[in-house]
Amino acid sequence: MTHTKRVLLIISGGIAAYKSLTLIRRLREHEIAVRCVLSKAATQFVTPLTVGALSGGKTYTELFSLTDEQEMGHIRLSREADLIVVAPASADLIAKAANGLADDLASTVLLATDKPVLMAPSMNTVMWHHPATQRNLSALAKDGVRFVGPSEGDLACGEVGPGRVSDPDEIFAMVEK
Repeated sequence: MTHTKRVLLIISGGIAAYKSLTLIRRLREHEIAVRCVLSKAATQFVTPLTVGALSGGKTYTELFSLTDEQEMGHIRLSREADLIVVAPASADLIAKAANGLADDLASTVLLATDKPVLMAPSMNTVMWHHPATQRNLSALAKDGVRFVGPSEGDLACGEVGPGRVSDPDEIFAMVEK
C-alpha cells in the first residue's frame, strides 16, 4: 500500500499569501494531501473559505478553538503531516519560530512538531537584511529548518530586491525532494 504524502501548509500574513493558493493546487494535482493553518494576519489576505475549498478540508485559524483543542489540535496537526511548509513565512513568524514563541496556532504548531519544516520567506528587502532576521534564519537553519528563497524582484511596496516569496513551483520542487 502506498503512503500518500501529507503536507501541513502554514500561511502567514503578507501580500504574498495569495501565492499559497497556487501552491495548494499544485500539491493537490500531485495527489499530496494538504491541511492548512492560517495565521490571523494571513486571514487579511486570503480567506479560510477559499483555502478550504482548494485544499479540500478544514482550514485551521484559532489556537483556542473549542472543538479542535479538545483533541489537542495543535499537537495533532503538527504530528500528522510528513512535512510542514510555511509559505509565505513572514518575518514575524520566522522570529517566533526561532525564539520558541507559541502565542497563536501557527507558532504553536511549529514549536510542537518533530517533522521536517520548509520555509519560504517573504518580506521587504530592509526587513530581510535586518540583523535580527538574519540571526533568526541562522538559528532556524541550525535547528534543521530548510529554506527556499526569497527571490529578488519587484516587491509589493514598490522597492526592488530580495524578499519576494519563491514561485509556487519552486516551493513545490522542494516539497518533492
